[in-house]
Amino acid sequence: MTITEKIAYIKGLAEGLQLDESKPEVKLIKAIVDVLDDIAYDLTDMEELYDELSDQVEEIDQDLADVETEVFDDFDDDDYDDDYDDDDYDDDAPFYEVTCGACGQKLNVSEDVLLEGEIECPNCGELLEFDFSDLFENECGDCKECEDAGDDDVE
Repeated sequence: MTITEKIAYIKGLAEGLQLDESKPEVKLIKAIVDVLDDIAYDLTDMEELYDELSDQVEEIDQDLADVETEVFDDFDDDDYDDDYDDDDYDDDAPFYEVTCGACGQKLNVSEDVLLEGEIECPNCGELLEFDFSDLFENECGDCKECEDAGDDDVE
């Protein structure tokens, strides 16, 4: 028996007793039964909405499963693992702090990025250039002087 049916039964019992509606206690009982009736109808409406919402969530879940299948079934974990090489990443690689001259943003930059010679500031877009030519001035390797200088160091 549903709640609505139970409330209808109680309402029928109250009417069947043929109580004197002029008495305050009878008015109270009738008001309580009316409130219970309203609550039962509201509860029934909520149950219907809940069922509808559950159906919609199940549809969304199925649609999401279809999307995941479509997107991730083509993804091969082995291909991803092959692209990533542990040797390419060095935990001990030093980072250097660089300050953008335009906006003052401080950046932590790896040695590899510094050696590339430039990086764009993520804050303002300014191109930060790094010039190490002074450090490697005598180490060109293309001339006889550099080769001779290198031979002296090797002894």
